[in-house]
Amino acid sequence: MPHTYSPTDLILNPDGSVYHLSLRPIDISDKIIVVGDPGRVHRVSRHFDSVDFEMNKREFITHTGRYKGKKLSVISSGMGTDNVEILMTELDALFNIDLVKRQAKPRKKKLQIIRIGTSGTIRDDIKVGSHLASEYAIGLDTILQFYEYKLKGVEKKIARKLKEDLGLSYTPYCFKGSTTLLERFKDCTIVGNTVTCPGFYAPQGREIRMPIKNKDIIQKMQYFHEEGIWLTNLEMETAGYYAFGKLLGHEVLSLNAILANRIKGQFSKNPNRMIDGLIKKVLDRI
Repeated sequence: MPHTYSPTDLILNPDGSVYHLSLRPIDISDKIIVVGDPGRVHRVSRHFDSVDFEMNKREFITHTGRYKGKKLSVISSGMGTDNVEILMTELDALFNIDLVKRQAKPRKKKLQIIRIGTSGTIRDDIKVGSHLASEYAIGLDTILQFYEYKLKGVEKKIARKLKEDLGLSYTPYCFKGSTTLLERFKDCTIVGNTVTCPGFYAPQGREIRMPIKNKDIIQKMQYFHEEGIWLTNLEMETAGYYAFGKLLGHEVLSLNAILANRIKGQFSKNPNRMIDGLIKKVLDRI
């Protein structure tokens, strides 16, 4: 007998939509662009030939429409991997759970999810304004401590060594993104390895009035390497997407417009132009 999800585990709204996203299966495409900033949803959908559906719920804003004949959705997550957990779980439920019976479908649907984000690099040779695709992502947050998973091979080595080098009391998690999606962007991006931080200030080495513990965290990450893999940039969501993508069986890739170089202390003078260029690149290749 298939497991039935209780009304308190899988919460649905009165119209049958999933609780936080307020989406029904007909409202969303299986090709999805995700952004952190809710204001960035319109920056993507304004390029659509048509926008056929819109939903605004908390920080989760969704537009579904057509671009050059393709059905696409763009949705915002807000900041942080806690929001990514909600987003990925409910997106998966829309395709892989019968929401009427509250039971998993026997055949699973694989989604294609591309994140368009912004980031700061920790390498002095990566220029502000570059577009970077993440091959591996390492999560310094603890959300995966509440899930059953096993790291193997290179991912396990990276996680253990970074714990040691940063002096962490817990082991980070590390997952590789979709190699299929990465192939579409290798010729037009820098391929790097991203550290996902559980905050913007102290976890990324910024000290604003409050003293921080690990003052040389940027330098430690800059010189970290394992199995020929070096770290390239910091942000707040990618590792969550890669982890939940792997655990749920979806193809996920994160792309970042590099707005800052933390080593040189530089910040982009025209960040919107950098982001818009990345948006067009994704729309044409998703």
